Amino acid sequence: MSSHPTFIAPARFDDPAAALAQVRHIYDNSISSLRDSLQRFVNGQELPAHVRACYPFVRVHTSTVARADSRLSYGFVAGPGTYETTLTRPDLFGDYYLDQFRLLQRNHAVTLEVGTSAQPIPVHFSFAEHDHIEGSLTAERRLLMRDVFDLPDLSAMDDGIANGTYEPEPGVPQPLALFTAPRVDYSLHRLRHYTGTAPEHFQNFVLFTNYQFYIDEFIKLGHQTMADTGSSYTAFVEPGNVITRRADQPSRPGDELGVAPPRLPQMPAYHLERPDRSGITMVNIGVGPSNAKTITDHIAVLRPHAWLMLGHCAGLRNTQQLGDYVLAHGYVREDHVLDEDLPLWVPIPPLAEVQLALEQAVADVTQLQGYELKKIMRTGTVASTDNRNWELLPFRHKDTTPERRFSQSRAVALDMESATIAANGFRFRVPYGTLLCVSDKPLHGEIKLPGMANHFYRERVDQHLRIGMRAIDLLRQERLGQLHSRKLRSFAEVAFQ
Repeated sequence: MSSHPTFIAPARFDDPAAALAQVRHIYDNSISSLRDSLQRFVNGQELPAHVRACYPFVRVHTSTVARADSRLSYGFVAGPGTYETTLTRPDLFGDYYLDQFRLLQRNHAVTLEVGTSAQPIPVHFSFAEHDHIEGSLTAERRLLMRDVFDLPDLSAMDDGIANGTYEPEPGVPQPLALFTAPRVDYSLHRLRHYTGTAPEHFQNFVLFTNYQFYIDEFIKLGHQTMADTGSSYTAFVEPGNVITRRADQPSRPGDELGVAPPRLPQMPAYHLERPDRSGITMVNIGVGPSNAKTITDHIAVLRPHAWLMLGHCAGLRNTQQLGDYVLAHGYVREDHVLDEDLPLWVPIPPLAEVQLALEQAVADVTQLQGYELKKIMRTGTVASTDNRNWELLPFRHKDTTPERRFSQSRAVALDMESATIAANGFRFRVPYGTLLCVSDKPLHGEIKLPGMANHFYRERVDQHLRIGMRAIDLLRQERLGQLHSRKLRSFAEVAFQ
């Protein structure tokens, strides 16, 4: 026997705003039912049946390949058929959903069908931001949750759609989006865990770094920006959801709930917010490709407009100097964390809009142009390895060595994260770019030493960060249709951006 909230039958809408309102209604109805049942369970009441609430879905059907001319790389289905996806958190994704609904209707003149799906909402994904039930339940009572509620089902949240390996069963609709609602909810909860901030604070432009020095500068700039009443940024958010609002902005209900954590999370995130979510999120991913894959796996569900890697690298050319910049236009992937999801034979192309923005940003901040700019910036291939001590591998009497492979690939720099971030951007259709700063040259005897490193960090980190932020200013001015490049879309692609 099961207990369900009131079933809301599928309805058809010609107005995208009305369709979104129905999505909200179904989702809110399902979540309210789950939370009410969960509260009664926590209070010790015996529920009469298994409790189940399901996500809303949106579905479209088209019988023709004809569509309106679209300059966008998304917003249309691949051909005749029925397409469907489950939806979650309309409070967070409402504007995004509305844009996708409008594009579908404009390109195909279709009716949008919205209803209650058969996909259960795991009870964990119904928790509000500050709900913590673990301490209220005994171990025996927690075990009973499996009998009473639906728990997360990994089979409903894999990345087959994004990887291009998903094949629906006969009669099952084709996917409309890269991610199902459970997959999105799973990542939203992981983001809280890894970054120490709520998903609501993430912005559409993301900077990644592998050094705390960059974060220290970002924090300083964040607080300086909040003192400037003329700034377009309205809030600065730090781990623990600690919010500093711009000097002329009043505090809002819930601001007082932010508390700095006793220790930083694994990959702390900081957010310079704008009202339209076009601000900047910066994440310290730490060292290594595993972290780089983990965080981009989860941020991808937020459908950002671009993410950029700013970090340090080993320079591989004797003509480079410490502090020089490297703009990646190609990648050698020896990170080994994405091999199962994205085969090594798949090229990771440079994206012209991002490349031009990064190059222009270097010129703007350094005040160098043309031939003079080449003195401090090299464009070339970046190799990423999962072996931090690759320099210690034997170099003699081997058929292949890291040094030989990097030389054959024409790599100009080496790090541990950039190729992973770019490859996951390619996999998840998120525009990506990399601008690194040479901090050592191990092949040429210039290794990091404490005195050299401190001097280098003081000189370069502030400038490098300002270059990254300037690049985002430039990308923000791009039309989204240009930024979301066709290079990131396949010939049989989902409609949602």
